Amino acid sequence: MNLSIHASFLPHDDPEASLAFYRDALGFEVRNDVGYDGMRWITVGPAGQPDVSIVLQPPAGDPGITDDERRTIAEMMAKGTFAGIVLATADLDGAFERLQAGDAEIVQEPTRQPYGVRDCAVRDPAGNLIRIQERD
Repeated sequence: MNLSIHASFLPHDDPEASLAFYRDALGFEVRNDVGYDGMRWITVGPAGQPDVSIVLQPPAGDPGITDDERRTIAEMMAKGTFAGIVLATADLDGAFERLQAGDAEIVQEPTRQPYGVRDCAVRDPAGNLIRIQERD
């Protein structure tokens, strides 16, 4: 079996702020922007990688969760503990400078981790943790 990751999902609570972060600060392409019933799903992805996407979704859009679960998700998003993703780049310092200049919430400056990787961490406008690792 030959599988690849096509899309991952991250929640958002402000589509315009999320769009600005992923498009302007990270430089991702906007692949789709769909609204329905007052909600909005935005699909973004890195240029040159058309088969890899992140779908920014409203957490309230899942009909299978309860109101209590929605409140828990909102609380976890506010604390930045609900979701995250790891990205990679050949120029970690350049990516970090771009994010810092774009007023991203900095969690960790570029650092060599004890387990060998050099990375940094920021939060997107919804509180999702975005770690960026340096590719060798």
